[in-house]
Amino acid sequence: MNGITYVEGDATAPGGEGVRVIAHVCNDAGAWGRGFVLALTRRWPEPERAFRQWYREREANDFGLGAAQFVRVEPELWVANLVGQHGIRSVRNQAVPVRYGAIDAALGLLADKAAGLGASVHMPRIGCGLAGGTWDEVEPLVVGRLVDRGIPVTVYDFGA
Repeated sequence: MNGITYVEGDATAPGGEGVRVIAHVCNDAGAWGRGFVLALTRRWPEPERAFRQWYREREANDFGLGAAQFVRVEPELWVANLVGQHGIRSVRNQAVPVRYGAIDAALGLLADKAAGLGASVHMPRIGCGLAGGTWDEVEPLVVGRLVDRGIPVTVYDFGA
């Protein structure tokens, strides 16, 4: 047991009581429009708007690999935009965009925020979809940054 609760379901509809943070991985190219972010945008427009503004104003803020942005979408629900992907995969660029070090750094920021809010964290298998990462690499980062600090974590596997 590593302390993570695994459930089948939709990470955009996190269970439990109290303050919750939905975490996901974003890219550093400012792109938003494929993968898990589509499900987020269907529920709340705020995370996409905030991410796009954060990217547009990146010369004057902390946007970049390893950064995290926290967007409140409901009184007890936040979305964490974690920048852990360098660029995007395309026909021209087949390189795997995941950056484990950046995910680790962003998870550290998430841990601080969740601890400050007294929140639980909910996520899909971050960094393992379009970013091209493997859960074998990401899971120990989640454990080390969140679970080991006593922050409850639920990982959602979207079922049919």
